[in-house]
Amino acid sequence: MDNKIKTTAEALESHALCELYSAQVDRDGETKTENQVVDSGDAGRKAGPKSEAEWAYERIVMYIQKFEETLDSDQEVGMGFVGGDVGTLRIQGMGFFAPDLITFYGAAPNGSKTQLVQHVSQLNVMLVAAPKEDEKAEPQRIGFRLAAKLHQKWDEPVL
Repeated sequence: MDNKIKTTAEALESHALCELYSAQVDRDGETKTENQVVDSGDAGRKAGPKSEAEWAYERIVMYIQKFEETLDSDQEVGMGFVGGDVGTLRIQGMGFFAPDLITFYGAAPNGSKTQLVQHVSQLNVMLVAAPKEDEKAEPQRIGFRLAAKLHQKWDEPVL
Protein backbone atom coordinates (compact mmCIF):
# COMPACT_ATOMS: atom_id res chain seq x y z
CA MET A 1 0.00 0.00 0.00
CA ASP A 2 1.26 3.44 -0.88
CA ASN A 3 1.11 5.73 2.14
CA LYS A 4 2.31 8.77 0.24
CA ILE A 5 0.14 11.77 1.01
CA LYS A 6 -0.92 13.76 -2.05
CA THR A 7 -2.41 17.21 -2.29
CA THR A 8 -5.76 17.48 -4.08
CA ALA A 9 -4.01 18.95 -7.12
CA GLU A 10 -1.49 16.06 -7.25
CA ALA A 11 -4.26 13.48 -6.96
CA LEU A 12 -6.28 15.10 -9.75
CA GLU A 13 -3.22 15.51 -11.95
CA SER A 14 -2.13 11.90 -11.56
CA HIS A 15 -5.62 10.78 -12.56
CA ALA A 16 -5.86 13.15 -15.54
CA LEU A 17 -2.32 12.78 -16.90
CA CYS A 18 -2.61 9.06 -17.35
CA GLU A 19 -2.64 8.28 -21.03
CA LEU A 20 -0.82 8.86 -24.30
CA TYR A 21 -2.52 7.19 -27.28
CA SER A 22 -2.03 7.28 -31.04
CA ALA A 23 -3.03 5.25 -34.10
CA GLN A 24 -1.54 5.53 -37.58
CA VAL A 25 -2.52 3.76 -40.80
CA ASP A 26 0.28 3.04 -43.26
CA ARG A 27 -0.02 2.68 -47.05
CA ASP A 28 -0.58 -1.08 -46.75
CA GLY A 29 -3.57 -0.51 -44.48
CA GLU A 30 -1.75 -1.75 -41.38
CA THR A 31 -2.65 0.12 -38.20
CA LYS A 32 0.12 0.84 -35.71
CA THR A 33 -0.91 2.00 -32.27
CA GLU A 34 0.87 3.24 -29.21
CA ASN A 35 -0.71 3.40 -25.78
CA GLN A 36 1.36 4.49 -22.80
CA VAL A 37 0.20 4.97 -19.25
CA VAL A 38 2.09 7.95 -17.86
CA ASP A 39 1.51 6.92 -14.24
CA SER A 40 3.89 3.94 -14.00
CA GLY A 41 1.89 2.42 -11.15
CA ASP A 42 -0.85 1.24 -13.49
CA ALA A 43 -0.80 -1.16 -16.43
CA GLY A 44 -3.03 -0.54 -19.42
CA ARG A 45 -5.67 2.16 -19.75
CA LYS A 46 -6.84 3.75 -16.55
CA ALA A 47 -10.49 3.43 -15.66
CA GLY A 48 -12.27 6.67 -14.97
CA PRO A 49 -13.74 9.63 -16.74
CA LYS A 50 -12.45 10.47 -20.21
CA SER A 51 -10.22 13.49 -20.59
CA GLU A 52 -11.06 16.41 -22.87
CA ALA A 53 -8.45 15.08 -25.30
CA GLU A 54 -10.02 11.61 -25.50
CA TRP A 55 -13.50 13.09 -26.01
CA ALA A 56 -12.16 15.35 -28.78
CA TYR A 57 -10.30 12.43 -30.41
CA GLU A 58 -13.42 10.25 -30.51
CA ARG A 59 -15.58 13.01 -31.96
CA ILE A 60 -13.03 13.95 -34.63
CA VAL A 61 -12.81 10.28 -35.66
CA MET A 62 -16.61 10.30 -36.09
CA TYR A 63 -16.35 13.42 -38.28
CA ILE A 64 -13.62 11.76 -40.36
CA GLN A 65 -15.80 8.66 -40.85
CA LYS A 66 -18.75 10.76 -42.05
CA PHE A 67 -16.52 12.88 -44.29
CA GLU A 68 -14.95 9.78 -45.87
CA GLU A 69 -18.45 8.57 -46.81
CA THR A 70 -18.71 11.61 -49.13
CA LEU A 71 -15.39 11.05 -50.93
CA ASP A 72 -15.06 9.44 -54.33
CA SER A 73 -12.56 6.73 -55.21
CA ASP A 74 -9.86 9.25 -56.20
CA GLN A 75 -9.87 11.09 -52.85
CA GLU A 76 -8.64 10.58 -49.30
CA VAL A 77 -9.17 12.62 -46.16
CA GLY A 78 -6.83 15.50 -45.55
CA MET A 79 -6.71 18.48 -43.24
CA GLY A 80 -6.35 22.13 -44.16
CA PHE A 81 -4.67 24.78 -42.02
CA VAL A 82 -5.71 28.35 -41.41
CA GLY A 83 -3.22 31.21 -41.47
CA GLY A 84 0.17 31.44 -43.06
CA ASP A 85 1.38 29.32 -45.94
CA VAL A 86 1.07 25.95 -44.25
CA GLY A 87 -1.27 24.22 -46.71
CA THR A 88 -2.70 20.76 -46.06
CA LEU A 89 -1.86 17.49 -44.32
CA ARG A 90 -2.90 14.05 -45.60
CA ILE A 91 -4.19 12.48 -42.36
CA GLN A 92 -2.55 9.12 -41.68
CA GLY A 93 -3.19 8.95 -37.96
CA MET A 94 -4.32 10.70 -34.81
CA GLY A 95 -3.58 10.61 -31.14
CA PHE A 96 -4.13 12.31 -27.83
CA PHE A 97 -2.15 12.97 -24.69
CA ALA A 98 -4.56 13.26 -21.79
CA PRO A 99 -5.86 15.51 -20.54
CA ASP A 100 -5.70 18.19 -23.23
CA LEU A 101 -3.55 17.57 -26.34
CA ILE A 102 -4.57 16.16 -29.74
CA THR A 103 -2.08 15.23 -32.45
CA PHE A 104 -2.46 14.54 -36.17
CA TYR A 105 0.13 12.50 -38.11
CA GLY A 106 0.45 12.63 -41.86
CA ALA A 107 2.24 13.86 -44.93
CA ALA A 108 2.43 17.21 -46.67
CA PRO A 109 1.66 17.40 -50.41
CA ASN A 110 5.40 17.11 -51.15
CA GLY A 111 5.51 13.81 -49.18
CA SER A 112 7.37 15.13 -46.14
CA LYS A 113 6.37 13.65 -42.78
CA THR A 114 4.27 16.01 -40.64
CA GLN A 115 2.76 16.10 -37.17
CA LEU A 116 0.45 18.71 -35.67
CA VAL A 117 0.06 18.92 -31.89
CA GLN A 118 -2.77 21.11 -30.67
CA HIS A 119 -4.40 21.99 -27.34
CA VAL A 120 -8.10 21.09 -27.22
CA SER A 121 -9.02 24.69 -26.39
CA GLN A 122 -7.50 25.78 -29.73
CA LEU A 123 -8.86 22.87 -31.77
CA ASN A 124 -10.11 23.67 -35.26
CA VAL A 125 -10.13 20.90 -37.85
CA MET A 126 -10.92 21.53 -41.50
CA LEU A 127 -11.32 18.23 -43.36
CA VAL A 128 -10.50 18.42 -47.07
CA ALA A 129 -10.77 15.99 -49.99
CA ALA A 130 -7.17 15.31 -51.01
CA PRO A 131 -6.16 13.46 -54.19
CA LYS A 132 -4.91 9.93 -53.57
CA GLU A 133 -1.20 9.55 -53.09
CA ASP A 134 -1.10 6.50 -55.39
CA GLU A 135 -3.56 6.72 -58.30
CA LYS A 136 -3.66 2.92 -58.73
CA ALA A 137 -4.20 2.01 -55.07
CA GLU A 138 -7.51 1.93 -53.23
CA PRO A 139 -8.13 5.13 -51.26
CA GLN A 140 -7.23 5.01 -47.58
CA ARG A 141 -10.29 5.17 -45.30
CA ILE A 142 -8.84 5.62 -41.85
CA GLY A 143 -11.90 6.74 -39.85
CA PHE A 144 -13.19 3.24 -39.13
CA ARG A 145 -9.72 1.87 -38.38
CA LEU A 146 -8.98 4.66 -35.90
CA ALA A 147 -12.29 4.12 -34.12
CA ALA A 148 -11.87 0.34 -33.98
CA LYS A 149 -8.36 0.55 -32.57
CA LEU A 150 -9.34 3.00 -29.85
CA HIS A 151 -11.78 0.52 -28.37
CA GLN A 152 -9.45 -2.49 -28.52
CA LYS A 153 -6.34 -3.30 -26.60
CA TRP A 154 -3.45 -1.85 -28.59
CA ASP A 155 -1.95 -5.24 -29.43
CA GLU A 156 -5.12 -6.88 -30.82
CA PRO A 157 -5.58 -6.98 -34.61
CA VAL A 158 -8.25 -4.86 -36.30
CA LEU A 159 -10.94 -6.93 -38.00
